[in-house]
Amino acid sequence: MEPLKNAYNTTFFDTFLLQLSKVVTLLDVLKFKADIFSKQWDAYELKQRMHHITHVLHQYLDTDFTIAIQQIKQTIKLLNENGVKGGFEYLFLPNYIEQFGIDYLEDSITSFETITPFVSCEFAIRPFIKQHTTYVLAKMTAWSFHQNFHIRRLASEGCRPRLPWGMALTALKKNPTPILPILMNLLNDSELYVRRSVANNLNDISKDNPQVLIALTQKHFGETHHTDWIFKHANRGLLKAAEPTIMRIFGFGNHQQLDVQNFCIATNQVFLGDDLHFSFELINNSHTNTLVRLEYTVYYLKQNGTLSKKIFQISQKEFPPHSVTTIAKKQHFKPISTRKYHFGTHKIAIIANGKEFDVLSFSLNNSNS
Repeated sequence: MEPLKNAYNTTFFDTFLLQLSKVVTLLDVLKFKADIFSKQWDAYELKQRMHHITHVLHQYLDTDFTIAIQQIKQTIKLLNENGVKGGFEYLFLPNYIEQFGIDYLEDSITSFETITPFVSCEFAIRPFIKQHTTYVLAKMTAWSFHQNFHIRRLASEGCRPRLPWGMALTALKKNPTPILPILMNLLNDSELYVRRSVANNLNDISKDNPQVLIALTQKHFGETHHTDWIFKHANRGLLKAAEPTIMRIFGFGNHQQLDVQNFCIATNQVFLGDDLHFSFELINNSHTNTLVRLEYTVYYLKQNGTLSKKIFQISQKEFPPHSVTTIAKKQHFKPISTRKYHFGTHKIAIIANGKEFDVLSFSLNNSNS
């Protein structure tokens, strides 16, 4: 797969600079590209390249920030008119505002509203929330009613307390109350893109303030199709933790009526690159249909010899009364960039409605050759 950082290639800059040159008088395109493709360029990763582009752009835009912002807006307008849809490659544009506009609060926030339909500004707005909380959150509350769904989505995504790859909003992690009105305004938004952001924001909140999400779920779950989707998605962390109130709200039956039998793995050792195959029988001893959240846990061996727990979902469905259901699954151990495997004894267990049943051990080895 082509690395994302390679999106910043000659073709990209030819497209961008063609339109920028119509806005910035006497732009030296060749020098701009020479400054971009510096000696350090090849060693830069994605975010480093983005920040580098930001600072090169700064050298060519007007020294007056308010004029520079207009140059950016005009360039975006021309890109749109020439069929360029925007996207992550253009994150250096809101990053320019983040880096150089912190002392131009009103101009910067207004610019985010204009730019975010072209390239999302959720990362760039966060320093402004941190330094000018009351003003920016009031503006974002107004955005939650905006006719453009990109701007409504920014109202939610920009204030996520734990936005991945973004600056943490420590004050909102401690107390999310100031952003709840924004999220409540968007509970029934017509766009899934927006509702997904709301759910992710609520999931962020649950990591530091689970009772806030529990209370909101108790109040709003069951109101509409949209709110049900949001709260199911928002509570994924609390469902994995088998939080009793949330399990009850979503209708999961008592695990005391469930049992797991004949749990077995195909082999006691698995090799890196292969799959671990396992099977079991789920027994529903209840006299009625039982909604079951069925999961399995892999206890990965860490470098220090301890085990790290990760839960994977199998299914979420009703099982008939007095039923025995045979289930077979596999877990891959193929090398991936987000996990470093350590060779030795790992463990696996089945979870039904929050209860962990028998645990089996297996050995992960480097090679079967």
